[in-house]
Amino acid sequence: MSTGITYQLIPKVSADGITLYTPGYGRTSAANGKVFEWVFNYPANYWDGASVAVKHLLEQNGGSLEGKKIALLYHNSAYGKEPLRTLQELSKKHGFTLAELPIDSPGQEQKSQWLQVRRDKPDYVLFWGWGVMNSVAVQEAANIRFPMENFIGIWWSGSENDVGPAGAGANGYKALTFNGVGQDYPLYADLQKYVVDAGKAAGAGDQVGTAVYSRGMYAALVISEAIRKAQEIHGTAAVNAAQVRDGFEQLEITEARMAELGLPNFGQPITASCADHGGAGAAMIQQWDAEAKKWNLLTGFIEPDKDVLDPLVAEDSAAFAAENNIAERCN
Repeated sequence: MSTGITYQLIPKVSADGITLYTPGYGRTSAANGKVFEWVFNYPANYWDGASVAVKHLLEQNGGSLEGKKIALLYHNSAYGKEPLRTLQELSKKHGFTLAELPIDSPGQEQKSQWLQVRRDKPDYVLFWGWGVMNSVAVQEAANIRFPMENFIGIWWSGSENDVGPAGAGANGYKALTFNGVGQDYPLYADLQKYVVDAGKAAGAGDQVGTAVYSRGMYAALVISEAIRKAQEIHGTAAVNAAQVRDGFEQLEITEARMAELGLPNFGQPITASCADHGGAGAAMIQQWDAEAKKWNLLTGFIEPDKDVLDPLVAEDSAAFAAENNIAERCN
């Protein structure tokens, strides 16, 4: 599940006629279904995440970030670089200074970047990390006593594995999420009864309800609903690859359907179309409670700034279409 390999797979799946589903990662401009026929990245993408983080900070600052300093620490790869353009545009719009601090893979050595944070004293740090890089960053932030409530990671930097090693030092760290947290949903009671207690879990079952588990389950839910939609559209259970793509493109998951599946208020509604493969892009802010060892939701769903994002998606997807001689669909 890598943004870099997604870029390589897009022409491959387009040639082979197989759906590529990249929830919360991959190439952001694939949200434009007019150009990217076989790629879907709802419910949210990295540009959405960057915008939602800035919107949260605007709410924290009475609607203005004028004169504030925000640092972006990011994995020095296609993944980490994905939000750069969005944050640059948002910095122009809202008047904050953006510092860009790349961290080379695997990310275990970050002392120079955090020394710069300590020296420059940004008001906030946004973080696009992955794997061991995440726990190292949280520990380094704790080491320099950076206010953890001013440190916000993307959803791939917001799991229990990322904060646990820092112990109490991680308390207050924030991260984005496009799905609910914890196990207080009817579906989890059914999972406990019919899978874990029945001895059918893969492994010990101790990861159920964790951040990454829930995100994977949400992706599986979306995929199964897209297949169900494809079966409905084409009147057959044995759907082929092209028919499954149709299911993804005509997918509609309402709040009522989420509740029916045992996950009320867990994920935002999704209504896809020929032109829209990205969804509304809303996300929430979660915060780590080190004492209770759990994530708590601080906000409901926050909508991204589409006035900034839509032109960026249009520009990037148009460049891709020109490079690859793709004619826009959905006219």
